[in-house]
Amino acid sequence: MKEYKKPSDEELRQRLTPMQYEVTQNEGTEPPHRNEYWDNKERGLYVDIVSGEPLFSSFEKFDSSCGWASFYKPLEAENFVEKEDRKFGMRRVEVRSKHADSHLGHVFDDGPRELGGLRYCMNSASMRFVPVDKLETEGYGEYLSLFEQKDSEG
Repeated sequence: MKEYKKPSDEELRQRLTPMQYEVTQNEGTEPPHRNEYWDNKERGLYVDIVSGEPLFSSFEKFDSSCGWASFYKPLEAENFVEKEDRKFGMRRVEVRSKHADSHLGHVFDDGPRELGGLRYCMNSASMRFVPVDKLETEGYGEYLSLFEQKDSEG
């Protein structure tokens, strides 16, 4: 199994954009409908921008009309940590990556009922998208079979 770890703060400040740093390290939120993946329909994986740990596949993504990338379940549940968030006078469940402790977004219980009822509302700035044709070269070849299986299902 691949090892994922969090780079130093200095390295993160050099490597990440100001928005990516603000979202992942300071629990920021990017604007709705003005972020990279809210309506991305390409096939591939979404990975943590900080550590590269796999988070979601494009198969679990759906249009929730909220303006952020929405998924009904994680690809690798063990790569997530959920924490109670009581900011802004409401109770929410924050979602963080396990290995890099990146703030990713929040999970709500208003997702598609037929798919489990959850909506993982994720900041694009916390993720990097790896298209199917680059999975092997970027070290995610073990996930190619997911896409081959879906292709054979029609």
